[in-house]
Amino acid sequence: MKPLRFCMVTTFYPPYHFGGDGAFIYSLANELAKRDHKIEIIHCLDSYQLLSKKITTGNYIEHPNVKIHRLESAVGMLSPLATQQTGWPLFKTKKLQDILNQQFDVIHYHNISLVGGPKLLAYGQAIKLYTMHEYWLVCQTHTLFKFNKELCTEPSCFACSLVYLRPPQWWRYFGLLEEMLKNVDRFISPSQFTADIHYKMGLKIPIVHLPNFVSPSISLANEFQETNELPYFLYVGRLEKIKGLQTIIPIFHKYKKARLLIVGKGSFENELKTLASSSPNIEFLGFKSSDELQKLFQQAIALIVPSICYEIFALVIIEAFREKTPVIAHNLGGMPELIEKSGGGFTYNNETELLTAMEQLLTDTDERNKLGMLGYQAYQENWTPQAHINQYLTLIQEIANSKNLILGQS
Repeated sequence: MKPLRFCMVTTFYPPYHFGGDGAFIYSLANELAKRDHKIEIIHCLDSYQLLSKKITTGNYIEHPNVKIHRLESAVGMLSPLATQQTGWPLFKTKKLQDILNQQFDVIHYHNISLVGGPKLLAYGQAIKLYTMHEYWLVCQTHTLFKFNKELCTEPSCFACSLVYLRPPQWWRYFGLLEEMLKNVDRFISPSQFTADIHYKMGLKIPIVHLPNFVSPSISLANEFQETNELPYFLYVGRLEKIKGLQTIIPIFHKYKKARLLIVGKGSFENELKTLASSSPNIEFLGFKSSDELQKLFQQAIALIVPSICYEIFALVIIEAFREKTPVIAHNLGGMPELIEKSGGGFTYNNETELLTAMEQLLTDTDERNKLGMLGYQAYQENWTPQAHINQYLTLIQEIANSKNLILGQS
């Protein structure tokens, strides 16, 4: 395939981002750039400033083939608020149209909730893709976590938005989203679960299942080694209620055979620290560099992923597999797919099943290493940049063929 010209549109992009979707978009853009494709990124700096004054940590060096448009409006934070309410870019319309009306081969939308809303899908002429990093297409709060208490099985959108202190989005009631979705050629779902739940909630759109990826480590360094220190299980991720750490901290009050090391920051951090305050075997480590995190993965008995929401694709699971570390994941959302496909760990439904999995991996080093290797082999086969890019470019070529388009002419 000839080098293509891409435009990727997202509300948040490193270093102005909050989680896995921003990191993944960065990786995708730069992996494509390494293969001689030209990438332009559009993101909304006003939105980040609306929600946070702090820049997330990380070493983000862009490939020379990547060009970034950090959008700011004269009205500042009012711009994303207006978009949230109307579903239109409004104050950023001209800037977005000026960029998107250029000759791109592919326009790839990611999280567009505040950078332009659904109206943004109508701008530009190119093959159009949309990746479901969250549930924004069917949920105003993006998470399908009703009233910030439970999984959403019967929507109560108006009341739920008020609980989250978000003004209701009136545009959702007048058909704007459904009309704009017709502009997209394919919707990419990182997990089959996510595709299924969108269909179940009534969306009639063309969805393809394409898993995410993480880049290889610089080195695999040390294999798992036993030491005289108390062994540990590892949690890595944002410290938010939906991530479920509050469900496993009480277990480590009683389980004294191992430590729980927690990597990450978030708005639920103080509550979690209070809950863990009486347990010396629970340690909060804050942010860690990639090298530090790699070592923590390698020496952990296992990674525990206790999310109580419908995770779409937990990148942290394949980050663990990359380091030959088994995973114990809550049997919910898209996470079980990764465990089933790899054989690299266990899923659990309750405390008893979690404790059984922990005990098995803690007491049987051979089993721990075996599952770690299965996870690593599955990572190599399914979740590397090359595996993803091959499928991604094949999808684009198939769409081009169906529309009689010649790519790489811009």
